[in-house]
Amino acid sequence: MTSTSVLDDLKKSQILELLEQGKRVDGRALDEPRNLIIETNAIPKANGSARVRLGDSEVICGVKIQPDRPFPDMGDKGIFICTAELLPLSHPTVETGPPGPDVIELARVVDRGIRESHMIDLTQLVIEKNKSVVGVFADNVVVDYDGNLFDACAYAATAAILSSKTPKWEMKNDVPTLVEGEESDVPISTIPVSVTMGKIGNHIIVDPNGDEWSSMDARITITTDSNGNICALQKGGNDGFTFEEVIKCGELSVKVGAKIREKLKQAKESGQ
Repeated sequence: MTSTSVLDDLKKSQILELLEQGKRVDGRALDEPRNLIIETNAIPKANGSARVRLGDSEVICGVKIQPDRPFPDMGDKGIFICTAELLPLSHPTVETGPPGPDVIELARVVDRGIRESHMIDLTQLVIEKNKSVVGVFADNVVVDYDGNLFDACAYAATAAILSSKTPKWEMKNDVPTLVEGEESDVPISTIPVSVTMGKIGNHIIVDPNGDEWSSMDARITITTDSNGNICALQKGGNDGFTFEEVIKCGELSVKVGAKIREKLKQAKESGQ
């Protein structure tokens, strides 16, 4: 057993001991997320952008909006794609190179939460049906990692989309042509909020920090829309959740998500 494993075991034992007393290593309540700071329009040349700090996890998201070919089976809808990248400076364990399974999952979970909530009304992003549509591309870059990137990236992408302006294009000679001086808000139908919960022993905690993340037995990320409806869910880790625990996590995602959603709305209004 390596010294790192010994330290991890000792750290988990301490976290468990505190959880048994209803406490966490950073003093938060079990259902309390970390402090969330949202700054919109962080990248002046992007169509929309946001910088999010969730505790000590920091993410910058830039949105690029441009004409694109529609997917073969979605000629009457625009395109939305979300990506994620961890910079080597974000954590000592991060290296350069192609994304690993964890980063691929991160991008897909964030993408799914926004897509399945139908946050963006893609039917309004059509230049000419079956020929040209508008593509919205949200790229998350993690600059500092301290646990729970699922929520940090989701909040950054959502805030960046809310701050975005889409240019206008018209078809001329079968080519999408920019209409100078005309732009509008991205058509928004709801504001999705993901809430990630970790399971350590028999305890459920909201928004695990770095130490808690490395000690988790399982995790679950639940995304709700503005009406409190669950629209996406992702489970990870080696352990499982009982039926009662899943219900509890669903209720927590609605309660915590409502508070986060208000912060996203405030960030949008302050950035206008």
